[in-house]
Amino acid sequence: MRDVDPKMRSSGDLKYSVVVPVRDEAGNIAPLVGEIVAAMAGLEDAPPYEIIYVDDGSTDGTAIELDNALQSTNQLKVARHFQPCGQSQALITGISAAEAPWVITLDGDGQNDPADITLLIEARGHAINQEPELASQFLYVGHRRLRHDSLLRRYESWLANDIRGWLLGDHTPDAGCGLKLFRRDLFLELPRFDALHRFLPALVIRAGGRAISVEVSHRPRLRGKSKYGLWRRLALGVVDLLGVMWLIARQTRPQILHKKDTV
Repeated sequence: MRDVDPKMRSSGDLKYSVVVPVRDEAGNIAPLVGEIVAAMAGLEDAPPYEIIYVDDGSTDGTAIELDNALQSTNQLKVARHFQPCGQSQALITGISAAEAPWVITLDGDGQNDPADITLLIEARGHAINQEPELASQFLYVGHRRLRHDSLLRRYESWLANDIRGWLLGDHTPDAGCGLKLFRRDLFLELPRFDALHRFLPALVIRAGGRAISVEVSHRPRLRGKSKYGLWRRLALGVVDLLGVMWLIARQTRPQILHKKDTV
């Protein structure tokens, strides 16, 4: 992990860690980092934050562009996998290194708009007003109602969300959206496996929390290529879905009687 000058911030003061997994996203690094910085600076009270990019074994110019971004952005930290490990492991690496209590994730291809971060934070504020004791256990996840993807990609996503929601009952129309907000300690208590990022709503619900969907925008990909293949993703998705169904079926939630409650 390459860090910024520790004199620039105190980790105990940080409120948000923005975690961005990337693989072969040369051309998208500087524009997106700039948008994240602008979005975070525009939040109410300008809360202290850090940005953590995890380079998942890129073979293009991503590493060079991240090195350049480190020189111009004090809030940026970078971790690198020497071999590709997948998006879920990249998220685990970034969130494990995060120093703030709240984590914001978004995809590194530029299709998530960092300006929509404020929508997730507003949703969290509303939840705090309504259910202050429970809101910290919620996952706030983007819902890309208007997708700027190919027809095949949109159909694939719709089918996967429909089947997953039906079998897991997570009531989340767009679990695959990269734009999410949650507490770091909540994430670190979840089971870890490849494709974890696609099942976060169901896993959070399994842990006793709730998934709150927030409508966000979606942008066309301007540079680079998608890393997902239809048939491989569907085949692996079936295996992952069965595994998560097993985890949910094996879950037990004991009712604990604390000593102060006894007579």
